[in-house]
Order: sequence, then C-alpha cells, then structure tokens
Amino acid sequence: MQKYGYVLVFKPVMKDGSGKPKGNVDADLVLRTMVDYDNYNKAVIVSSDGDFYSLVEHLYSKGKLEAVLSPNNAKCSILLQKKARERMFFMDTLRGKLEYIKR
Repeated sequence: MQKYGYVLVFKPVMKDGSGKPKGNVDADLVLRTMVDYDNYNKAVIVSSDGDFYSLVEHLYSKGKLEAVLSPNNAKCSILLQKKARERMFFMDTLRGKLEYIKR
C-alpha cells in the first residue's frame, strides 16, 4: 500500500500476562487521525468497532472520510454502519476484487 502512496502507521504489539498479543489501538487511532488531520486529504478506517463512530461521524461531516472497511459484515457495529453511510464497505464481500489469483 505504501508503494501506492498510502501512509501506514504501525503500533508496537503488547502482550498480556499469558503472552497473547493485545490490540488496544482505539485511542491511538483516534488521536493519530486528529493529530495528522491537516496532513491527509481522506481517511480510510479499517474496523468493525462501534467505538469509532464519533471519529467516523466527524470525518464524514468534514468531507475527510473516504471509506470504512469492515472485515466482516456480520460482526460490524450497526452504529458504525449508520455513521459511515454509503462509505461503508465489507471486506468479506470484496474477495473477488481483492483476491490474488496466480496466473
């Protein structure tokens, strides 16, 4: 994606007491999106988590939301879907467009 002009931001992976990786990226994503607000034209949010509805609503109202990509339609927050409106896309329905077919 970087090759095509996208800026990817990675967070160090933390592990819980049993050694299992923890995400906890909600606050980081919201903060980074707002700190860098003037440095991008459009945002693509990849999540099914309703915790991002306020961020999505703000970006949408300011014309800065390109898309919300949810990995799975069945597990996506209804609130997130309502806020993203026509900019909501489900990756499980995009397989035909995204799948690499070796030729």
